[in-house]
Amino acid sequence: MKSILIIDDEQSIRDSLRMILEYEKYEVQFAPDGEAGLRALDKQKPDLVLLDVKMPGIDGLDVLQQIRRRSADLPVVMISGHGTIETAVEATKLSAFDFLQKPLDRDKLLVVVRNALQTARLSQDLQKLQESVEGKRQIIGNGRAIKEILTLVSRVAPTDARVLITGENGSGKELVARAIHRNSKRAEKPFVEVNCAAIPAELIESELFGHEKGSFTGATAQRVGKFELADGGTLFLDEVGDMSLSAQAKVLRALEEQTIERVGSNRMITVNVRVIAATNKDVQAEIKKGSFRNDLFHRLNVIPVHVPPLRERREDIPDLVGSFVEDVCKRNGMALKKISDDALKLLSMRDWPGNVRELRNAVERLVILSQGTEIDMSLLEDRSSAPTELSDMFGIGLTFQEFKDRAEAAFIKRQLEANKWNVSKTAESLDIQRSHLYTKMKRYGLAKGGEEEAEES
Repeated sequence: MKSILIIDDEQSIRDSLRMILEYEKYEVQFAPDGEAGLRALDKQKPDLVLLDVKMPGIDGLDVLQQIRRRSADLPVVMISGHGTIETAVEATKLSAFDFLQKPLDRDKLLVVVRNALQTARLSQDLQKLQESVEGKRQIIGNGRAIKEILTLVSRVAPTDARVLITGENGSGKELVARAIHRNSKRAEKPFVEVNCAAIPAELIESELFGHEKGSFTGATAQRVGKFELADGGTLFLDEVGDMSLSAQAKVLRALEEQTIERVGSNRMITVNVRVIAATNKDVQAEIKKGSFRNDLFHRLNVIPVHVPPLRERREDIPDLVGSFVEDVCKRNGMALKKISDDALKLLSMRDWPGNVRELRNAVERLVILSQGTEIDMSLLEDRSSAPTELSDMFGIGLTFQEFKDRAEAAFIKRQLEANKWNVSKTAESLDIQRSHLYTKMKRYGLAKGGEEEAEES
């Protein structure tokens, strides 16, 4: 049963609301003034508050402010017999869910109450989902380097200082950026990521700052850029070392003036954005080469954070492997598997040129291909000459892309075998389009003993 706290100094209003709400099977509590209402909130948090604006002592808007200090997500509906537009606007600024005028209309009241409770439930569901997703994005490790990074994050996050994160590909730079945002005062606002290396140089400015319709060939509609989308929140410029000099100049201006200008427009747009940047390059070397602006580097590098490669923090590998095994088993509906001490020791000895990302891929393969409840040395020590065997993927001189390709080929082959080479069923189990699966099969030369795939059923 949902509980509703009514804070109103008029006995007749409280009695009327009690009759309406109790008839609809809500649990109702009362408070005759703001102070009593706040004391009631301290004892037990209701699902919704109906709050009068004009009351003796503390008025409704002051009570609303104090409620927000106690709970940012508790829905509050303001009610008043002397409502003005100014009061309604002020209540909205303080995150009131809605504003109702006396005398209260029964049907409108019930609609607002239902909507407020439903919105709160959806918000709670979203928060649980975000926590579930963020749980997979936690920085894992108990080594000295990770502890130092976490300490730095805790000190830097509450500020608006810009951060430049450096480290090799796959080392976890994005996780650090997300941890900073998650622990900042902007946590409820957007975290917008831009991979500067993945966007062509001629499109990076449009991606960052947006463009107006007709500003260039292909600009068929107005587009809002990442700076605007991140307004109030955090903009993560990943692989910022790959950004063109032209775009660097505009980013520098945006940082200095807190304004941006869409491509093809002369109108300046004010933005409030915290910028976190990351790169796998030696920025000082890029500056000497003339491919990165020295003034932009100093703007971004207010707080430098370096994420060491996995080979320099092997003590974190057991924790990472344990987390990855649990995640893979959960995602694939498997019983939790255990990795043997010998296998874990062998994994900890490898250099992992692709860092944490490569380790995650390898663990996923081990979990899927292991037959029993324990992952042992056999898969790691197998010296079969087959190109998709795990031992070959760990071969000397193998690039990260080659490792990913071979792991993907082995994974797809195993799924095809499990589905008796039925492409439709395999595509469904992999949650990809059949045409996409055919493309990958052709790319990796996958066929059942060189024969055609099984008939579709």
